[in-house]
Amino acid sequence: MSSEKYLAAMNRLAKWRGLFTGWQLGTRPKGDPESDAVRDHREATLIQRCEITALSGLLIKKGIITAEQYQAACVDEAGQLCEDLEQRFPGVRATDHGLVIDPSRVQGWMKNWRP
Repeated sequence: MSSEKYLAAMNRLAKWRGLFTGWQLGTRPKGDPESDAVRDHREATLIQRCEITALSGLLIKKGIITAEQYQAACVDEAGQLCEDLEQRFPGVRATDHGLVIDPSRVQGWMKNWRP
């Protein structure tokens, strides 16, 4: 497989960024700072998802790890990331049903957020 084929596939996948940006913000021209930021983030998320799925699939197919080991590692990592985010955003905790927010604890860091 050539680098050109890889780049073409990643560029084709990245085209979806515009649809997701429009879905989130409405139609906006390129050059709009908010839209450009969302477009860049969506592109990174799409490509990372593709690359991580491909890499984990290869590791499992080659017998380097098992699907169970991969899933267990993801469970551990998700738990750690939730703990880290709870520290970053005191008063917010993720549950199986959504975020639980303690209004008395979020006032400080959330005061300058847009309504």
